[in-house]
Amino acid sequence: MEYIVKILKIGQVTHDVKSFTIVKPEGYQFTPGQATDLSIDIPEWKDEKRPFTFTSLNDSPYLELTIKRYPDHKGVTDRLHQLSVGEKLIIGEPWGAINYQSPGFFISGGAGITPFMAILRQLKQDNKVLDNWLFYSNKTFEDIIYREELIEILGKRAIFVISRAGQSRSSHIDGEFLEKEVKDFSRHFYICGPDKMVEEISSLLQIKGANSDSLIFEK
Repeated sequence: MEYIVKILKIGQVTHDVKSFTIVKPEGYQFTPGQATDLSIDIPEWKDEKRPFTFTSLNDSPYLELTIKRYPDHKGVTDRLHQLSVGEKLIIGEPWGAINYQSPGFFISGGAGITPFMAILRQLKQDNKVLDNWLFYSNKTFEDIIYREELIEILGKRAIFVISRAGQSRSSHIDGEFLEKEVKDFSRHFYICGPDKMVEEISSLLQIKGANSDSLIFEK
């Protein structure tokens, strides 16, 4: 089923990321971590569907999507960033394999933080943040999405990894990093980012002793 929804608010999150607050259809429910297929309600864009993750709480009276712009592609994200409040989007039913199981390690790169935002916001609301950790990789500090909020939720357990040379604490999430930062490979690992990153980290974790059943990512 598809729903035509109006944009209620647009916020600038980083230099190339915006949040879109949209009308929540009556009875619409999702599990934190899930996504929807979205298109723009304009004739030439209606059939251009792309997956985006909800970053709002399920019990919120609205839906929120946090979307990074890729201007070089001249595609859906570029066009979305040109929209204004009052314009309309088309969304489908929620879907996705990423859902919270138990305390563990969230590993993300770039816009891969979005499914984890809904999960972490829900854990905070339920006072169940517990011993969860975040390893979040970006090219620069300016690229970090919701940095202040992540620190507020996780404190020192939010570790930001900056890959571009010239930035302080430049690094990559590799085998050496995981060996240093992860004390227990028997816990759950939630992974989201570019396909290559997800594949590489999943392999590294299993080499380090993680069970394949404990790896949660979009397959």
